Amino acid sequence: MDTTGLESLSASELHERAVRYAVHHGDLGFLWNLLKVIPAAEAATGRETSADLSHVSALLSDAIAAGEGDLGEALRPVYLEYLRAHPEA
Repeated sequence: MDTTGLESLSASELHERAVRYAVHHGDLGFLWNLLKVIPAAEAATGRETSADLSHVSALLSDAIAAGEGDLGEALRPVYLEYLRAHPEA
């Protein structure tokens, strides 16, 4: 998909497309990066966050829903960058 097409997608659609592609191709680097940037994206949206490893299950839950609402919008640049690098996604 071209850049214009990607820009027109919702954050939820970008999340779904990027995560589906990464899982299908075993791109653990992207998935790990996504987990690492979620706390900063949450902070940018005003959500209280904890980077403590005891909150891994909450972080994974956030990753699943990371395409929704303010968090999805905060992560939009991450999804766009990944999808631009993988136009076949």
